[in-house]
Amino acid sequence: MRANYLFTSESVSEGHPDKVADQISDSIVDLFLSKDPEARVACETLTTTQLVVLAGEIRCKGVYENGAWAPGALDEIEATVRNVVKDIGYEQAGFHWKTFRFENNLHGQSAHIAQGVDASGNKDEGAGDQGIMFGFACDETPDLMPATLYYSHKILERMAADRHSGAAPFLEPDAKSQVTLRFENGKPVAATAIVVSTQHKPGYDTGANEAELKDYVKRVVADILPASLLSGDTEYHINPTGSFEIGGPDGDAGLTGRKIIVDTYGGAAPHGGGAFSGKDPTKVDRSAAYITRYLAKNIVAAGLATRCTIQLAYAIGVSKPLSLYVDTHGTGKVADDKLEDAIKSIDALGGLTPRGIRVHLGLNKPIYRRTAAYGHFGRKPDGDFFPWERTDLVEALKAAL
Repeated sequence: MRANYLFTSESVSEGHPDKVADQISDSIVDLFLSKDPEARVACETLTTTQLVVLAGEIRCKGVYENGAWAPGALDEIEATVRNVVKDIGYEQAGFHWKTFRFENNLHGQSAHIAQGVDASGNKDEGAGDQGIMFGFACDETPDLMPATLYYSHKILERMAADRHSGAAPFLEPDAKSQVTLRFENGKPVAATAIVVSTQHKPGYDTGANEAELKDYVKRVVADILPASLLSGDTEYHINPTGSFEIGGPDGDAGLTGRKIIVDTYGGAAPHGGGAFSGKDPTKVDRSAAYITRYLAKNIVAAGLATRCTIQLAYAIGVSKPLSLYVDTHGTGKVADDKLEDAIKSIDALGGLTPRGIRVHLGLNKPIYRRTAAYGHFGRKPDGDFFPWERTDLVEALKAAL
């Protein structure tokens, strides 16, 4: 690892068109899991000017069985989608929660996929697909996340809260942020550049209104980033293109799963390539990414390393993971292979099978819409929500070593 460098991560707001799509897809996952904890969902969403389209495969007792929808199910799906857009705050001519055109193209899950995933006889539930998944943690922030991504998320979260509360009435839902930090001896020491592009009300691109918006953004940044990272040398690029009135799905089409680096570690760690939103927890793209974050975070929280990457790999229809890989990047207090052995020895993890992961983390619940904006990781565990952010495996890891 280099000791001295610049590194950058970006975030996008809940009103970004891809994040609108992610939140809709995860609201559908939550809807079906609320009806049937064993529901299978793979829901993709397309958003564009005055249009939302759902596509994908489902299986859900009492909602979609034998190729038919239960009475009222289609209306409930549409109402769920419209409520997501309403909650985000889109009431614009080019995208309005009341008036956009809606298409539902969800249909039954492939029987050939289902037979590989379902438990039968002596066969445990298999993984919903093949693939590789990565988890990561580091000690750069209190939530053990890369600092560049952590602060990028927090800036947009604050702006969204101010927009919803009315404290910043000139803001509209679509926004992006980017934070560049200088690292010395592997630790962040200065913010060299801050980029924020935010959709705004008409007239906030000139004169005193523009100055008010830019001053507001700088105040948010000053509240979020530690004062030690900011100085007169920090460059600010706030709405650098000028006007940003047309935004969200009216300004650019949105698709589920296009912000996987924003969703994970901001480029500071590898990504296996699979998106999360719209997928039920039998899909290891989602559940195994959550368990690897959980393991990496607990290793760092236990003081066993200051930086940790973990990889798991699966084959579709097979329950046992094909491989487990731990890399503490030279910061480990014990050898990486010893950490691998320790993880394998903890019975509570259920052998890291898809079923074992879901049971240990309690993933068969409607907990996913909240994950679909401002990152799946580095969030505060809250009851059933974000269980992969708990650090309750620390003592078990220490005992296993």
